[in-house]
Amino acid sequence: MIDFVHQLDVTYAAAETLSPLVRRVIARNPGPFTYTGTGVFIIGHGEVAVIDPGPHLAEHEAALDAALDGERVTHVLVTHHHMDHSPLAHPLARKHGCQVYAMSPKPGESADTEVRLEAGDDASFRPDLEVADGDVFTGPGWTLTAMHTPGHTANHVCYALAEEQTLFSGDHVMGWSTSVVSPPGGHMGDYLASLERVRDAQFKLIRPTHGPAIETPQSFLSAYIGHRRARERQILGHLAAGPQGIRALVASMYAHVDTRLHPAAAHSVLAHLIHLHEQGKVRCDGAPALDSEFALS
Repeated sequence: MIDFVHQLDVTYAAAETLSPLVRRVIARNPGPFTYTGTGVFIIGHGEVAVIDPGPHLAEHEAALDAALDGERVTHVLVTHHHMDHSPLAHPLARKHGCQVYAMSPKPGESADTEVRLEAGDDASFRPDLEVADGDVFTGPGWTLTAMHTPGHTANHVCYALAEEQTLFSGDHVMGWSTSVVSPPGGHMGDYLASLERVRDAQFKLIRPTHGPAIETPQSFLSAYIGHRRARERQILGHLAAGPQGIRALVASMYAHVDTRLHPAAAHSVLAHLIHLHEQGKVRCDGAPALDSEFALS
């Protein structure tokens, strides 16, 4: 079982100090995919980095400007190109005369319309400079290292703060929920490998973009991985009764989950089925898709 971490009381439009090097401003965009809203992290003092500036909302932009008053942003870092993470990146960078760093989305990476209505691709987003795994960004008293973590999206990047042994995990790992893995950009095999890599890096703390920090990263990530493995066994168990489509699998497997999340769940199930298909454990006619009928090999 995953020991989920919940935080329901939040303060919007104000900066909160989380550690000697980290502050956070939470945008007022709560929802089934964003939890209490997008948490924007400010790293350092004086000359700072900002991770995932968030949605372009007037109140949120003003709050971020107030939090940064008298300081200079030297780096705007984005974990991935979803509407709750990246839209304010370029406006913020222009104000401070700096550049936006991220991995560009790959052609054809956009998710299905049902999911876009909730999570949302920032389809026009492109960074000023491309980030590569292992890139290092520095400022007075802080060091951030990029960690490519494909799975949620192909271009997802986490950022590790060396001075506090903390990982800013974007949507790769969240304390309050599992993360959606949505093909074609999301890939379950890549996601599982990325989770194992993060677990083995032995961080002391993980700070997701949504929700509270994860204070026991190794055990939490082991449970996260175990959950995904259990989902695949569950899918195989359902298919043992005969061929089924994804919507039937979701209705059964996620019967007690908010139905607003069922479209996203369908994409995660598809990601699992693609992974199982790649391993030769399931079969379908043609390439695996949302409307495919699946059976055990």
